[in-house]
Amino acid sequence: MLRDVRGLWIFGMSQNDYYHILGVDQQASAKQIKDAYRKLAFQYHPDRNDKNPAAAEKMKSVNEAYAVLSNPDKRREYDTLRQQFGSSAYSQFRQTYSEQDIFSGSDINQILEQMARAFGLRGFDEIFKEFYGQGYRRYEFRKPGFFSSSYFFKMPRQNDNMKHSGHPLQGTVSKLTRFLLKQFSGIEFPEDGTDIHDTVWLDSELARRGGPYAYYLRRKNKKLVVKIPAGTRSDQKIRLAGMGEDGKGGGRKGDLYLKVRIRKSLLQQAKDFISKRRKQ
Repeated sequence: MLRDVRGLWIFGMSQNDYYHILGVDQQASAKQIKDAYRKLAFQYHPDRNDKNPAAAEKMKSVNEAYAVLSNPDKRREYDTLRQQFGSSAYSQFRQTYSEQDIFSGSDINQILEQMARAFGLRGFDEIFKEFYGQGYRRYEFRKPGFFSSSYFFKMPRQNDNMKHSGHPLQGTVSKLTRFLLKQFSGIEFPEDGTDIHDTVWLDSELARRGGPYAYYLRRKNKKLVVKIPAGTRSDQKIRLAGMGEDGKGGGRKGDLYLKVRIRKSLLQQAKDFISKRRKQ
């Protein structure tokens, strides 16, 4: 029988093998297992697959696989059965562990709540009630610790009328949300580079007539020739598009803004000095 897990068609043992369901090998670290679960839980979250009923079954398989492999004792026992029984390891394991036993002590509740707060999706209670009925409340999930309870996002929850296809976030995305989105789904939003601001001092004659001005951009170790417009005044800003910091993930480069200060000539300084003395 074929089953689609993470876009791969697999046979036999893979059908109910926890490692294959998460797309990791038997030597995977605890972090790799958690990262794989986050991405798959985000991929198959029911709010993002309202037109794909099969996603619910995949989500349940992913939940179960993570609950087992994230627990050192259950994982060790499953690995032993895997060596002894091969493709029958899953059925042997399920003869020993009930659904309640499998989820006992799991931190799935924390992960799904983080996802809900970050992306405006339904949280743990609603998902498990939909998948497992009211009986899930008997499961003894891991109590939230400092890290999981420290996520406070000011993001609107998506209502039932909103579509959950494509990117779940639109508009400005905070740095923390960008980080979580990358952790859960591998998606990296484009981030524009920051602008650079600097001040340049121009001779009054250059400011009056305009012309080229040699400028050294220290932050990028670049020499530039800036075209000064004729009639430039003090405090005027000159914008050089795309000369700011580089963007990330395909985001555009920032701009360079040069604030003009005009240096008076010696003759003008002498005239100003004389004028000031006369007023005293």
